[in-house]
Amino acid sequence: MREIYHALVLNMHQPPRNLENLLDTNEWEVKEILFAYDRMPRMLWPYQDIARVHLSLSGTLLETLSNPDFQSRMYGVVDCGKLLWHLQNQQLFEILGTGYYHPVLALIPEADWDEHIARWQAIARHLLWRPQFNGFWPPEMGFDMRLIPHLKKAGYRYVMVDCEYVDPVDSMNWQELRYRPHIAEYGGEQIVIIPRDRELSDAQLSGMDYGWFHHELHERTKWCDFPPLVATATDGDNGGWFRNVSEKANFWNYFYHEAMEEIRAGHSAMRPIFITEYLDRFGAHGQVTVRRGAWNTDAHHGWDFHQWQGSWIQRDTMVRVHDLSQDFHRVADAVALANDPNPELARIMAEAHWRLLRAETSCNFYWGEAWVHKSHADLDSVAWHLGEAKALLGDRLYAVPVAVETATEEAVVPTPSDDSAPPSSNGSTLLDSPES
Repeated sequence: MREIYHALVLNMHQPPRNLENLLDTNEWEVKEILFAYDRMPRMLWPYQDIARVHLSLSGTLLETLSNPDFQSRMYGVVDCGKLLWHLQNQQLFEILGTGYYHPVLALIPEADWDEHIARWQAIARHLLWRPQFNGFWPPEMGFDMRLIPHLKKAGYRYVMVDCEYVDPVDSMNWQELRYRPHIAEYGGEQIVIIPRDRELSDAQLSGMDYGWFHHELHERTKWCDFPPLVATATDGDNGGWFRNVSEKANFWNYFYHEAMEEIRAGHSAMRPIFITEYLDRFGAHGQVTVRRGAWNTDAHHGWDFHQWQGSWIQRDTMVRVHDLSQDFHRVADAVALANDPNPELARIMAEAHWRLLRAETSCNFYWGEAWVHKSHADLDSVAWHLGEAKALLGDRLYAVPVAVETATEEAVVPTPSDDSAPPSSNGSTLLDSPES
C-alpha cells in the first residue's frame, strides 16, 4: 500500500482579552472554546504512536491561558495550566511559530515584523517548553516573500502558505506543485514552502467523514511519483465542527478517531507526519515564488486581503498604523542614540510599543468596520506616549532624520470592486470561518 503523508495543521487564536470579555456576555461560548482545546490532547493520548498534529497558538491566546486570574475563573471548567502542560507533548504536537498579536503581516509595516515574531517566541518557549520552532504560520496565512529573510533570521525552516499563490519557477505538474515541499528565495535567503491544500482544508473546517477524505487522498495523489505530503490547515477552535461537545459530532470524535483506528488496523494508506520529519526524510524539491495573499474567508478569495481592507475606514486605519509605526521607530532610534538612562523614558517607549503591536491585530480589521475602533484606541495611546517621549527627548529627537515611508503603498493593496474575479480562483464554495 502506497503511503500518503498527511500534515494536520490547526490555528488557535483569540483576540486580546476576548475570552475574558466573553465570560461576561456569553459564558457558554467560552466553555465551548476551552472544551475544544482541552478535548484535543485527551482524544490524542490513546494514539501517541501514530497521531501527529501541528498547532499554531497566537501570543494573545497563550497570554490568556497562562493568566492566573483567567485560570482561576475557569477552574472547574478547564484546567488551563494542565492544558498548557499537555500541549508540551512533543510526540503529539509540533508547534508552529506565528506573530504575537496575530497581525496580517503582509499588511502591517515591515519594521514591526521582527518584534511580533520575537515576542511570540519568548512566550512560547516559556509555556510550551521548546527551544526551537521549525515551522511558521503566517496569521490568516497572509504571506509576502519579504517575510523570508525575517523568518530565516528567527530560525525558521519552513513556512505554511496557501496553494493558490504558489507558482513554479521551472516546470511542475499539479501534483508536484501542491503535494511537495519547495524552496523560495528572497533577499538572498531561502526557506521551505509548505503548500496548504485549500479544498481539503475547507472540508476539514466544515465537516467531513473519514471515508470521503481517504478517497480524496487517493484520487488527488494517485499520479504522484514521489512521497506525497498533503497539508490541511484550518482554524481549530471555530465553528461547530470543532466546538461541538456532543459525542460523534465533532472533528476529533467523529473524524480523527476513525482515521486513527483505520491506520492502526492496517486498512489506511494515510500516514500522519510532522512536517519536520517529512523534510528530514524526503527533503524539498523545486523552486517556487509565492504571490501575496491570505486564505479564503467568508465570501472572499484572499488574494486581495479584502476581508481586512475592503472599506475605506479599514484602509484609513491601516494607513494610521503605518504612520504611527514610522513615528515610533523614529523616536525609538532617537532614544537609542541619546542613550538616556531615564527609566521613565524607557517605560513610556515600552508602553507605546506593545500598544502599537496590539493595534495591528488582524481581528481589529476582520469584522469590517465593527472593530477598527479597537485599533484607534491603541493608536491614540501610542500617539500620547510618543508625545511624552518627545517632550523628554527635546532637541535630541532631531538628531535622527525623518525617514520617508515606502512600505505603506505596497502594503495596502488597491481594493477591487466587489464583483472583481480573483486570479486563478478554484471556484471553491467551502469557506473558512471567521475567528472569534
